[in-house]
Amino acid sequence: MLNQKLQQKLLQKLSPQQILLMKLLQIPTIALEQRIKQEIEENPALEDNSDTDDTQLDPDYGQEGDDADERDDQENGTDDEFDLTDYLDDDDIPAYRTQNSNYSPDDEPRQMTLESGHSFHEGLIAQLILRNLDAKQYAIAQTIIGNLDDAGYLQRETSSMVDDLAFTQNIMTSEAEIEEVIRVVQDLDPPGIAARNLRECLLLQINRLQPSAAVKRANYILENFFDEFSKKHFDKIIKRTQLTESQLRETIDVILHLNPKPGDAIGESQRQQEYVIPDFLINVIDGELVLTLNAKNAPELKINKTYVDMLEAYSESKSRNLQQREALMFIKQKIDSAKWFIDAIRQRQNTLYTTMKAIMEYQREYFQEGDETKLKPMILKDIADRVNLDISTVSRVANSKYVQTPYGTFLLKSFFSESMQTESGEEVSTREIKKILSDFIEGEKKSKPLTDDELTAILREKGYNIARRTVAKYREQLNIPVARLRKEL
Repeated sequence: MLNQKLQQKLLQKLSPQQILLMKLLQIPTIALEQRIKQEIEENPALEDNSDTDDTQLDPDYGQEGDDADERDDQENGTDDEFDLTDYLDDDDIPAYRTQNSNYSPDDEPRQMTLESGHSFHEGLIAQLILRNLDAKQYAIAQTIIGNLDDAGYLQRETSSMVDDLAFTQNIMTSEAEIEEVIRVVQDLDPPGIAARNLRECLLLQINRLQPSAAVKRANYILENFFDEFSKKHFDKIIKRTQLTESQLRETIDVILHLNPKPGDAIGESQRQQEYVIPDFLINVIDGELVLTLNAKNAPELKINKTYVDMLEAYSESKSRNLQQREALMFIKQKIDSAKWFIDAIRQRQNTLYTTMKAIMEYQREYFQEGDETKLKPMILKDIADRVNLDISTVSRVANSKYVQTPYGTFLLKSFFSESMQTESGEEVSTREIKKILSDFIEGEKKSKPLTDDELTAILREKGYNIARRTVAKYREQLNIPVARLRKEL
């Protein structure tokens, strides 16, 4: 049986503009540049004002209501849904005022030349030309080099490479033949390349060194006592090899000078560098903190003048057919989309600045001196309450954003930490405890490093009531190994 009833609901939904703002808010500066380029490519009504000299259209256009549109349409004898004059501004900047005349005819345009290096794998393949290899061996060597990871290790099994060559290049080979070519590749530079594990990598480098007593001992230890060496069981090595402590120290020094990741030995110009672009910049000027946004966070976007001219031409037309109306609807849609994007960029800029300023004021003592022990416990809610924003919005701002300070460039999220209470009742940041823990480990006696129990006792003497498992957790977060692996002779 069908029933008809009237029901009232209260729903909360995000508008397309709010969704756009949330997406823009969480991306860093370098990703924002790509997002703006994508939007400009997709929307011809939007363009970057820093690259052009066209007339700028005020993005605060089209604020008139639908009633005014209908009245204007009736007066003009048309039935359009909107009035074109709402998209035109009498206060537009004249074109002659936007032209740049700061260049002299005598100026020479200079361009910076960029060095084009070759990759790690390309460098190895180039060395194969100097080897006496036939066509089949050369193809096998290329396959081996192609399977090397960034550290220079060969992680793929020879049996799998036999199948790869058979199916992809129709080359029938065997594991023995591949092993023979692997030895050829391992003879290339840098030493230690194409090793299957760390032990083989170090042995390949040892074999390239000038013979000496220490080198021979290092080769013997790597071949017979690699597990004991990697776990730093030096007492067992001394007992089994009958070496003195000074001889073992000299032998270990030879091993430590080897490169465990030979793939990283290539030149800096041959590897694509990744740079951190800070979103915020904090400077200390006359004892006062000065916060600025990266200029790339505030691009000069505007509406394309071509679309403005199209609207002006259409406004002068008295009769409009269906095709013209469809074209006008397309223009209006693109201009609206461009306006929303410009507004979202401006809101993003204001939200970033407001949130970062609140963080700077909250951690003022740290930003003035750079002492990590001055960091206060700070969670997302502390900043959200100060700027009257939702916690999720503050989280988006802190996500993948960097701030450049006189003491270095840091991930914004690293300034957020939980609090821990000392015996005196004072609340301190967990980052402060990590800093103290790191200082103790750095100043320890390397021949007898501090254990987690000893570190716990030291921290408790300082007034930090902390458990051993918490010390172990903080040590792991600092990427510091256990005491046994920190031991040195």
